[in-house]
Amino acid sequence: MAVYVAVGTIGSQFLWFPTGIAKAYPVQHAVNVMAAVTLGPIPALLIAFVIGLLRNLLGLGTLLAFPGGMIGALLAGILYRLTSKKQMAAVGEVIGTGVVGSFLSVPYAYLLMGTSVGALAFLPGFLVSSVTGALIGLLILSKIKTTNLLHQPLSSK
Repeated sequence: MAVYVAVGTIGSQFLWFPTGIAKAYPVQHAVNVMAAVTLGPIPALLIAFVIGLLRNLLGLGTLLAFPGGMIGALLAGILYRLTSKKQMAAVGEVIGTGVVGSFLSVPYAYLLMGTSVGALAFLPGFLVSSVTGALIGLLILSKIKTTNLLHQPLSSK
């Protein structure tokens, strides 16, 4: 989990773009997909929370990291757990962040950031960021071979 938090926090500083009052971080969404597949929904949710918290404490993100990243990570993990398909984790990330997260960001932005915007203000940026990140996460997952080190005999060398 710590490695995902580090990648999500540091990597987000190299690949981001502004989307109105929010900032889009595709690396966050890539980490969400990878954590959802490798660790499950709850650890992915916790990782997204810690990344958002660190980015905010360091002055590198906005409060919108919480509804956007956390919902996407949770839904990615749930859909992967239900289907065992990596593509469904990506779909969960896009729906969770790009659609649900963008709509929940409206009252969140109003109450915590003092910004009054409509739901469609967040939707395009959240969708572009989550689709891009989900595709990056899928690409990385496709290049990683899964092995079970616990069941391999120890070498006698």
